[in-house]
Amino acid sequence: MKLHCFPTKTALTAISKNGLPSAQAFPKAKPSGEEFMSKLLDRRWTLLSPDTKIHQITVSSTQGRKGGGLFSNVSFANNNQPHLGNKMSEDNQGLSFYIVRDDLLHPFVNGNKARKLDGLLPLIEDHGVTDVKVIVNILCSGLALLDDGYSYTGIEEKTLPLAVSCAERGLKSHLLLRGEQPQILTGYNLISTIYGNVTYVPRSFYAHREEMLRRHANMIADNTSSVIYCNDIIDASLASQTFESSKFVQMDAPRGTENNSNKVAIVNEGAGDAVALLGMFRLVDYLPQEHLLGKKRAFNFVVDSGTGTTAIGLGLSAMYLGLPWKITAIMLADTIDSYRQQERRLIAEFKRQFCFLLDSDKLNGANDGIVNWVDRCHPRK
Repeated sequence: MKLHCFPTKTALTAISKNGLPSAQAFPKAKPSGEEFMSKLLDRRWTLLSPDTKIHQITVSSTQGRKGGGLFSNVSFANNNQPHLGNKMSEDNQGLSFYIVRDDLLHPFVNGNKARKLDGLLPLIEDHGVTDVKVIVNILCSGLALLDDGYSYTGIEEKTLPLAVSCAERGLKSHLLLRGEQPQILTGYNLISTIYGNVTYVPRSFYAHREEMLRRHANMIADNTSSVIYCNDIIDASLASQTFESSKFVQMDAPRGTENNSNKVAIVNEGAGDAVALLGMFRLVDYLPQEHLLGKKRAFNFVVDSGTGTTAIGLGLSAMYLGLPWKITAIMLADTIDSYRQQERRLIAEFKRQFCFLLDSDKLNGANDGIVNWVDRCHPRK
């Protein structure tokens, strides 16, 4: 994630017919942005801390260097301990930008995938028994390889983080990949099979994605388990939530009982559910501290976007806290209309699921767009 810096107690008593809290159950007085964040973040998380490293990259011109390419006459210097907070201007003598190094969070679980799973996995745990199987919808039309043969799309970016996270928490993961299995498993392809159960799905079957996911989940669940989606977990938690408890989990979730032995949770492609935004809210709550980025300085966050969930989470949380931040997302996998549709869907889901805490006035402009979607410079191979 790259940053451009610009100078400068009532209990829930009413439930609607669909099992969700009715409007009459919500208190009329909405908390402030800081109060909302405090209540929203008062929960269990996958990451022990929201901390992240911030590095500064200084750009300078290099004359006389041989060779072609876009950056043939440009050099980059990395400062892994830059001045931040009020001292940030001391390092802005030349052209530079900052990088949020979420890739350093974990050897395998890092980047935006770690943030998406931050609030998701504890909710999955709290909703059911410890032996929860997870189905992941992964779009992997082809694997791009680094020089060492490690895949940096598909496996590394999507399947491996979830497989490792589930394994660390005692959950079983079932990972669906579109395409054919390589003859020889190497790198992250091999590591993913160690931590999770990987199934390669023929492309003809993958065309009907929702049906394929549901059918595969039912096969794993058999007759003793139930199949749920992430939004089902949130809705069930809402139905049992009281305003006296700010921890947004299911109360007294049964574990290991005879009548509730297993549950299969379906996680959308790229963890593209509103619950994945929780981790982005936690990150945005952390970054504006005075010794880091602060609340007054304007930044342009530049992120690459597969499903767009990360960019939408950054934009929504920054808007709610009133931060002067701009979110620019490089579209990697779809059209701008599809990304804007995804933006509207996730915002609507988040508002619905957390409406009992939200001050809707703070998000009045959200429907007009909170992310600046831009095309990538070169087509995806």
